[in-house]
Amino acid sequence: MAQKAEDDDKVRLDKWLWAARFYKTRALAKAAIESGKVHCRGERCKPGKEPRVGDEFVLRTGFDERTVVVKALSVVRRGAPEAQTLYEETEDSVRRREQAAEMRKAGAMGVTTDGRPTKKQRRQIHQLHGSFD
Repeated sequence: MAQKAEDDDKVRLDKWLWAARFYKTRALAKAAIESGKVHCRGERCKPGKEPRVGDEFVLRTGFDERTVVVKALSVVRRGAPEAQTLYEETEDSVRRREQAAEMRKAGAMGVTTDGRPTKKQRRQIHQLHGSFD
């Protein structure tokens, strides 16, 4: 059992992100780290970095950016309730994610249209651009 405790002290970052359930596989975690979506102290990380309790990581997944603080280390992937005990997301990060989600729901992130233009609207577009003489 003492061997197990020593192993938990030295865990790779990609393995910890997988165990904390940020990514479905270690390969996805490694790819995210290598593509610069994981930062520690403002710098890019390597998959072999050993996270320590108290380290703060910034993770980008999809549209969201999370700032998490390491609370515990684990090399074993367990259920979601146990995985959530491995880290704590900062209050500022939670607030920013919720605001971004509200903006996406409101449609502020992109241009919303009614679909393809009608034949009449296409004629007007071509006249506007001068290509339909």
